[in-house]
Amino acid sequence: MSQFSGKISGSGFNELILPNLGALRADVVHGPAFGVDVSVVDLGGGQALAMTSDPLSLIPSLGLAESAWLSVHLMANDMATTGFAPQYAQMVLNLPPNLTQSDINLYWQYISKYCRDIGVAITGGHTGTIEGQHSTIAGGGTMLLTAPINKLLLSCKAQPGDVIIVTKECAISSAAILAMSFPETAKQKLGNETYLTCCDLFYKTSSLLDGLTAAYTGMINAMHDVTEGGVLGAVYEMARASGLGVQVQNDLLPLGEAQQQVTSLFKIDARYCVGAGAMILAAKPGFENYLIETLAEKHIRATVIGKFTDQEKGCRLISDTKDEPLPYFEKDPYWVAFFDALKKGWK
Repeated sequence: MSQFSGKISGSGFNELILPNLGALRADVVHGPAFGVDVSVVDLGGGQALAMTSDPLSLIPSLGLAESAWLSVHLMANDMATTGFAPQYAQMVLNLPPNLTQSDINLYWQYISKYCRDIGVAITGGHTGTIEGQHSTIAGGGTMLLTAPINKLLLSCKAQPGDVIIVTKECAISSAAILAMSFPETAKQKLGNETYLTCCDLFYKTSSLLDGLTAAYTGMINAMHDVTEGGVLGAVYEMARASGLGVQVQNDLLPLGEAQQQVTSLFKIDARYCVGAGAMILAAKPGFENYLIETLAEKHIRATVIGKFTDQEKGCRLISDTKDEPLPYFEKDPYWVAFFDALKKGWK
């Protein structure tokens, strides 16, 4: 299955996953869908169960505490797109056999701490070591929450005319992880100040507060957290999931100086690489300034970058000199950049 190296492509998802979803149950309100990271089951009585699953990170060059942070918060970011905080988690650990018992203890203690900090109870899972396991993935997890079904948000609910707001900046997690994974190279080529800025960026890779704050205003129709494919990939996915077109103003994208330096060093485009920590908001028109001010009160930067349109207008990327189709890349360039740097012996 080498054609599915990395995250499965959209065509692979349509061909392999969607035709094979087990039993059909009427209480599954929203199942697997392109651009939608949360599934919803109707529990009756006006309540729903929302859930999401993601790989667990274990990146030795980054650190155990940092890997645990990503494992917890990347799932929590998905859950935040509902407008509610996660409540429960199931964790499956498939650990490399060369990990010491003290390292396992430390990793799990941080998983527990970060879940506790956001009010998530770990309710079960599986733990073991796997011979030959030497990847940066240590298993998988699922987070769940219950909430009123008529108040849950989904990324497929954007409406024509909705204003697109992005929180924070592009390429937050890509820049942070690459700089922290190759600190000597980052310091040597970019300087200590840029390296330290990226270290600070790492703990901004949670968008839970972004989503909860935006949802509280009642002026959001949909949200999508930024992961693989970056800010522009997330906007495209949201448009496709909602059956809409989109107009994005390229010159308004918040790039961040440190992110631009790191992504340039690793020869990737900050607009299209993993950007955990940012959230795409589909805001009701006329309320964008209110949303920006509300997020600012929580020290969260927010920027208007475009609007959703009718589907027939297509997905467009607009600058002062161009109006062109918004590209969508099946593979995120971050992964190649990370492993290329390992092969080059970057430290």
